[in-house]
Amino acid sequence: MSVRTTCPYCGVGCGVLVDTGPDGAVAVRGDPDHPANYGRLCSKGAALAETIDLDDRLLHPRIAGRAAGWDEALDLVAATFARAIADHGPDAVAFYVSGQLLTEDYYVANKLMKGFIGSANIDTNSRLCMSSSVAGHRRAFGADTVPGTYEDLELADLVVLVGTNLAWCHPVLYQRLAAARQARPQMRIVTVDPRRTMTTEIADLHLGIAADGDVALFNGLLVHLADHGAIDHEYIAAHTTGFDAALAAARADAGPVPADVAAFYDLFARTDRVVTVYSQGVNQSTAGTDKVNAIINCHLATGRIGRPGAGPFSVTGQPNAMGGREVGGLANMLAAHMDIENPAHRDRVARFWQAPAIAAKPGLKAVDMFRAVADGRIKALWIMATNPAVSMPEAGLVEAALQACPFVVVSDIVAATDTLRHADVALPAAGWGEKDGTVTNSERRISRQRPFLALPGAARPDWRIICDVAARMGFGSAFAYRNPGEIFAEHAALSRFENAGTRDFAIADQGDFDAIEPFHWPAPDRRFFAAGGFFTPDGRGRFQAVTAAAADRTDGAFPLTLNTGRVRDHWHTMTRTGKSPRLSQHLAEPYVEIHPDDAAAAGIGDADLARVETALGAILVRALLTRRQARGTIFVPMHWNDQFAARARVDTLIPALTDPYSGQPASKNVAARIGRFAAAVYGFAVLRDRPALSPALSPALSPADYWALARCAGGWRLEFACATPPDDLAAALFGPDAATIAYHDRAGGRQRFAAFAGDRLVGALFLAAEPVAVSRDWAVDQLQARFDDPRARLAVIAGRPGPGLVDRGATVCSCFGIGANQIAAAVGQGCTTVAAIGEALRAGTNCGSCRSEIGRIIDAHRLEAAE
Repeated sequence: MSVRTTCPYCGVGCGVLVDTGPDGAVAVRGDPDHPANYGRLCSKGAALAETIDLDDRLLHPRIAGRAAGWDEALDLVAATFARAIADHGPDAVAFYVSGQLLTEDYYVANKLMKGFIGSANIDTNSRLCMSSSVAGHRRAFGADTVPGTYEDLELADLVVLVGTNLAWCHPVLYQRLAAARQARPQMRIVTVDPRRTMTTEIADLHLGIAADGDVALFNGLLVHLADHGAIDHEYIAAHTTGFDAALAAARADAGPVPADVAAFYDLFARTDRVVTVYSQGVNQSTAGTDKVNAIINCHLATGRIGRPGAGPFSVTGQPNAMGGREVGGLANMLAAHMDIENPAHRDRVARFWQAPAIAAKPGLKAVDMFRAVADGRIKALWIMATNPAVSMPEAGLVEAALQACPFVVVSDIVAATDTLRHADVALPAAGWGEKDGTVTNSERRISRQRPFLALPGAARPDWRIICDVAARMGFGSAFAYRNPGEIFAEHAALSRFENAGTRDFAIADQGDFDAIEPFHWPAPDRRFFAAGGFFTPDGRGRFQAVTAAAADRTDGAFPLTLNTGRVRDHWHTMTRTGKSPRLSQHLAEPYVEIHPDDAAAAGIGDADLARVETALGAILVRALLTRRQARGTIFVPMHWNDQFAARARVDTLIPALTDPYSGQPASKNVAARIGRFAAAVYGFAVLRDRPALSPALSPALSPADYWALARCAGGWRLEFACATPPDDLAAALFGPDAATIAYHDRAGGRQRFAAFAGDRLVGALFLAAEPVAVSRDWAVDQLQARFDDPRARLAVIAGRPGPGLVDRGATVCSCFGIGANQIAAAVGQGCTTVAAIGEALRAGTNCGSCRSEIGRIIDAHRLEAAE
C-alpha cells in the first residue's frame, strides 16, 4: 500500500507516494492526484529514498558530547531555560527554528515562547528567504496574504519571473509553466535576473539588470503604465489609497529606458493577464520590502490582482515557510496572522491560549538574535532543524556566538553539522518519513506529511520534545497534546476564533486529521483582492511610495559583485541531499561562476581554484568560466559546509546587512574580489570508503588547502589541491594493506595510483601540477566494476575507458545518470531536439530540470557543425 505524503524540499509542496517493500526497501514517486505537482517530481524529490538511511543520524540525546537519556536531557534543558528566565528575564532566552518544521511543531514552539515564556524571541530561518515578502504583503494588503494560486501561472498571457531561477529552485512549478507555454504558444515569458540562469532558456526576453535594480525597474514600469493609458482608475478609486504618492516617487526615479526594458514595459502594459513571480533575488536585499511593493504597485495600478491569471506571486524557498507564517513563526508576528503590536490581537491570542504571559513586543529577528547571543544578552538558545553556522550571514561570527553562549540546545536529525558541534545538548529529532503533520505550500495549500518509517533509536517528533520541555517548565496542562492532530485542530480553531471574516487566515474544521486531503485556505481555489476586500483598517489596498537606493557596493579593493544561491540538485546545507550519490553527480564541488574576461584579468583559467574574498574573509572554490555571468559579477552556491569542503562556507563572506522593514539579510549584492589559488599539486580520487579527512589527510594537506568530498555510486569522490606537495598521500587514502599499482610521469608532474582488494577497486588517486584531466564519472563507475583480469586495472591508471568502452561524460541528467558525451553522441546521430534526446536516452523526461542544459548541448553541436 502506498503512503501519501509531501516532499520536504522547496515551497512547491509536491505530493509524494511512498511504497515500502517487505524487505524495507522504499520507492518514491510523484502523486498524480496532488494538485501541486500532478505526479511530477524534481531530481531531489525523486532521490528522496536515497536520503533516509541511518548513516550520520543523531539517534540518542547527548549532553556535552556524551550519551544521555531523554529525562536527563529534557530536565537539563527545562531547568537551564527556567533559571535564565528567573535570573535575567524572558528575553534572555531564544528559539531559532526552521521552515523544515511541520506546522504542528512550529505552533507549539511559538505558543511556548510567546504565550508562556512571555518573549517573542523566536525567529526562523525563513527570515532569510521570504520575510521581505511578508513585510511587503502586510504594507500593501494589511495581512500576509498570497493573492493567487499556481493555476494563475498557467492561465496568464504574460509571466514575469523576477529574481527567481525557477528551473533549478522550483523545478516542478517551472515544468507546469513550460507545459502551459507549450499548450498556449502565445504566452510570453520575461525573466529579470543579473544572471542568465537556466530559467532564461524559456524566456522571450531576459532583462539582465544590475544587482538590486528591481525598484528602479518597476518604478519605471509604473510610470510607463501611467503615461500610456494602462492604469485601472476605477479599481484604484474603489479599492486603494496612496497611488498619487507612489507615482510621484516612481517619477523621481525616471531615467533613460533601454530598448529591452521598453519592450518589457510595452508588453506588460498591453497584456491583461499578467503574473509576476518573484523569489530570493527580490527578497534577499536591503531593499527587499521596497522591491516587493514596487511589484505590487504595478498590479494594484492595473487591477491585475486576484483574477485568474493575474497577480503578484511570491514563491517560498522552504517546504513549510508558509506554515511558519501562519503560526506566527517570525519574531514580529503572532499566531493565525495576528499582529504582536496590536493589543486586541494579543488579548485574543492570550485568552484563546489561556496564556499567563503573552509577549508584548516583537522579538529579535535572526541577525539581531545572533548578535544578542554574541554579546551575552541571550543566555540560552534552542536551535531546531536548521544549520545557522552555515546559512546565516557572517556565519563565522554566528559560530563564534554559539561557542560563547552559556547554553546551546540543538534539535536535529544529523549527528554532525557545523552548528551541532557547538551544542551543549543535542536532541535527536524525527526526520522526513517519520514525521506526522502538515505543511503549507506557496499557494496556501495545506498538505499532510505522513510517516512510513518507524522512529529510529530514541528519536522523537519536534512537537513532542517541545511539549515535554514545556511540561517540565510548569506548563503541562497547556501542552498535553496526545498527537499532532490535536495540535492542528487547535491551530485551526485559533484561526477561526473571533474572526468573522476580519482576518485572511482561516481553516475550516477538517474532521479526521488522518484523512485530510490537500486544500487551500480559506476556501478552495480562493483568490484575494479582485474586488478589493483588503485587510487594512479601511479595507483598501495601500500603494507604497518607494524609491531606488544606490545599489553598487563595489570599490577599488573589491571590484566584483558577489551573488549567492542554490544549485539544481542540492538543498540548503546538504545535510539531506549530500547523502544521495546521484544528487552529487551534476555538481560535486563548490564553485564560482565568473565571466571569462573577468577570469582572464585575474589570471584564472577554467577549472583552476579561485580565492573569493570579501571584507569578512575568503573561501576556496573551483572556477567555472561562463558567459551566463555578467561582467563584473560572480556567483557562488550556498550549500557547501565543513563536512563536504575545506573552506567553502560562502555565508562567512556575507555581511549581515538587512532590510529595515523585514530584517531579511542581503545575500545577493556583496563587494568581492577574486584571485587564482596557486597550487603545487591538484588531486582527484575515488574511494570505496569515506576518507578520514581528519586526521589522516590533515598532516598531508595544510589548513589553507582545498578539498571537496561528495558521495558517489559505490563510495566517495574527492577533489583537493595543495600549496605544497603532500607526503605519501596514497598510503593515507588507501591504507597499508591494499594492492597498489602506480604510474609516475616525473617530467609532466603527474602521478596515478590504483589500489585493489581482490577483484574490487579500493580507490584511485590522480595527481597533477594542473587541474586533473580525468573522466570523473567514468572513474566513479570503476568503484562498482570487477577486475578479474589484472590487465583491466591498467585502464584505471589511464583515467579513461579502454577500447570499445563509453565515457558518459559529465552528468547532465541526474534522474537517469545521462552524461554530456552521451547526449552529444545522440545529437551526432540525428537527435536535434530535446524531445528527441528524451526519446533516445530518457534524459529530461522525468523532472525536466536538465532540459535547458540538454538544449545548450544541442545548440553547441549545431554551431560546431556549421563552422
